Amino acid sequence: MMRLAALILCTLLAACGGRKAEPLAPGATVLALGDSITAGYGLTTEQAWPARLAARTGWQVVNGGVSGDTAGDALARLPALLEAHRPQLVLIALGGNDMLRKLPEARTRGDLVRIVALARGAKAETVLLATPRPSVAGAVFQRLAAPPFYAELAKEQKAPLIEDAIPAVLSDPDFKLDPLHPNAEGQAALAGKVFDDLRRLGYVR
Repeated sequence: MMRLAALILCTLLAACGGRKAEPLAPGATVLALGDSITAGYGLTTEQAWPARLAARTGWQVVNGGVSGDTAGDALARLPALLEAHRPQLVLIALGGNDMLRKLPEARTRGDLVRIVALARGAKAETVLLATPRPSVAGAVFQRLAAPPFYAELAKEQKAPLIEDAIPAVLSDPDFKLDPLHPNAEGQAALAGKVFDDLRRLGYVR
């Protein structure tokens, strides 16, 4: 009976795309593609979450964050980054500036789809990190949330999604440098949440 239950569970996980990834070895190259949150706005590069993630995993995490970048801006930079670093994994943390500038959601989704395709074309795996929709009420009540298109996109592209890490950090006033960016403690918390989710997904042993 136990074996039957285990078989059913495995079947369901496979059907939902729930298979775990293969762990990345220490020294593996990972690209964190993002905007000012990834760049570590207002802080040193060593305080930003990619460097903190590198310290916890032993990976070579390339900080590909540029303040002000939209998904389209990052898409334009991506081919050169892939060529220069040849990452095994690309962590995609984009969309916040698109929403701030009120760009059409269809445009943002299309750019993210092209980012995933380019990374996969370079033999890299991809993980999406959702960014919360700007919201005065969400900030006041400390309940910022990612818009639904991230989950929809992850399902369509069969890409793992880290949905709550950035929203949770930006919902906590103790973790914020300003209304849009984490402080040093927030960056450390973000790195910890990303680490835990990557371990859940199988990338970390």
